Order: sequence, then structure tokens, then C-alpha cells
Amino acid sequence: MLNRVILIGRLTRDPELRYTPSGVATTGFTLAVDRPFTSQGGEREADFIQVVTWRQLAETCANYLKKGRLTAVEGRIQVRNYENNEGKRVYVTEVIADNVRFLESSNRESSNRSERPDNDPFQDDGKPIDISNDDLPF
Repeated sequence: MLNRVILIGRLTRDPELRYTPSGVATTGFTLAVDRPFTSQGGEREADFIQVVTWRQLAETCANYLKKGRLTAVEGRIQVRNYENNEGKRVYVTEVIADNVRFLESSNRESSNRSERPDNDPFQDDGKPIDISNDDLPF
């Protein structure tokens, strides 16, 4: 049997770091994952998936992940249930992550062209380059 999931999305809020009574770190956050199609109104839709991490991974996520950051999560789907204050059974589906990848730097703003140094050899990236045929090695 196989229970494996890989998701790529953006955090909807900063992770919440907590500790169990025995001192084990756990972090919960929600990942917004775009659906591969648009609605009838032409709007993009997303699924909001609860993610839980444990131990060292939980502390790493709490320290480095922030709202809006593009993140990949690998783990397994788990369904748990509990009885709420009204005596009703509540089911929760979440991803228990065992691998989290940060897909962009924590300082996205530093990659703006206006903040690049003046001597950047790639500052004209995407524009045609004037090269003579004599300069080509083939």
C-alpha cells in the first residue's frame, strides 16, 4: 500500500510552533495549492491543505517559513477524528510532512532588478546581444 503526497504551494500564514507535554516540537501551517484549471467565471481556484511537521523539521519550518513563501511539502495524508464540545465527531484530514523544501529565498525583494549591482553581467538578460560571427567558436 502507498500513502504519499507531494504538494507545491504558498503558505497562507506563518507556521505555529508548539510543543507537546513531553517536549516534542510540532508545527502546523496551511498551504494554498492552485488547481490546474479555472472556474466557469475564469478565476483561479486553490485548495487549502493543512500540513503538520514534527521534531527538528517543525523547528526549522517555524524559523524559516513565512506567509506567502513558495514551499514544497512531501509526506503522507492522515485522517484523525475527535469529539468537539458539542459532542459531535469531527474529522480532520492533513498532510504529515517528512520533507519540506523552501523554493525561494526568504528575501524575494532582493532579486529585483533595481537592487542589482551596476556591474551585473546579466543585467540585460532577455535582450538580444550583438555578437559578430567572427566571435563564435563554431
